[in-house]
Amino acid sequence: MIAFGTWLSFYDMHQAVESIDFGTIMLLFGMMVVVGLFKETGFFEYLAIRAAKIAKGKLWLILVYLGLVTSIVSMVLDNVTTIIIMVPVTLSMADILGINAVPFLISEILLSNIGGVATLIGDPPNILIGSAADFSFTDFLTHLAPIAVVAWVVTLLIILFLFRSVLTRKPKNVERLMAMNEARAIIDPVTTSRMLKVLGVTILLYLIHDRMALEPGLVALIGACLGLVWVRPNMDEILRHIHWDVLLFFMALFVIVGGLEAGGILILAGEGMQLLLGHSIILAALVILWISALGSGVLSNVPFTIAMLPIFKGLAGQGVPVDILWWSLALGVGLGGNLTPVAAAANVYFVSLSESMGKPFTFKRWLKTGSIVSIASCVVGSLALILAIKLGLL
Repeated sequence: MIAFGTWLSFYDMHQAVESIDFGTIMLLFGMMVVVGLFKETGFFEYLAIRAAKIAKGKLWLILVYLGLVTSIVSMVLDNVTTIIIMVPVTLSMADILGINAVPFLISEILLSNIGGVATLIGDPPNILIGSAADFSFTDFLTHLAPIAVVAWVVTLLIILFLFRSVLTRKPKNVERLMAMNEARAIIDPVTTSRMLKVLGVTILLYLIHDRMALEPGLVALIGACLGLVWVRPNMDEILRHIHWDVLLFFMALFVIVGGLEAGGILILAGEGMQLLLGHSIILAALVILWISALGSGVLSNVPFTIAMLPIFKGLAGQGVPVDILWWSLALGVGLGGNLTPVAAAANVYFVSLSESMGKPFTFKRWLKTGSIVSIASCVVGSLALILAIKLGLL
């Protein structure tokens, strides 16, 4: 893109660097450090085992509790990390009870994607949208969390219905599950205690960062620094936990979309948005939500979101009220993340994992579950948008 833009004199290296949203990169990097410090403590494994024991061997209740834990964790950690943490515990539980782990794993994937919609840091598209639209952590909690909760309940009911034949069976070796000592899952109690406090401080700063004039990316770096100073880990180990390929991927996408914007390619999309807004704000919001969901299913939600950012920012620069479109985009790419196996990074990880287990979760099989969940949750999001616009809440 840079070479092509330089050759045709519409996009140079300086513009390419300016196109990168370093606030987003800072936020991703900071949270990766926090996750790296937390990952080896065993705390989240403790929560998963505890949830399974509370269910007392009832499979449908185990699915509900594990899904709840996964969703809550995905609100403060990225979805892929959440799934990587939950998978070993789920597989271990399934092995003990002699059951198929796939229904539990797919439910965790779907519910984690929906849980991530609720907060600024729960899903990469939200991080991108929050940075571009200057939305705070509190804005996401007040605008999207209530919708995410309803979509979560609807998704859970659908999952319970689709897997009812598996979840109504009586598992084996329930006594072995109840005999597990969840406290032993915590490998480093001291680091666990410290990182829980660091995470608490970080979330508190997210809640008040707009009042303190702190960018979300800076809050993430503050949390990372607090953890590094207090825990004093092996820095080589922490640096291995940083997904450098993901950071480079985001930066490259910013550069490519910046080139498309500089070349005028995105102007046509912006004009189309203005026509929709002039016709009906409700129609515009619904079109954005459903196109975003479909686009995420085809392209994956991160590239689609980055492609949409300059269009909305351009409209905002012209004085067009676009807040409702930002929220429609966030709902569309978040809830559309369950549409196909390639719609979100966590989905890709699960499909790869299922292949390594010798039980490949095919594209067709995903559509029988994920697409139903995605369409149902998008319907919930659509109704919520219409209601919010009618009541003047958005």
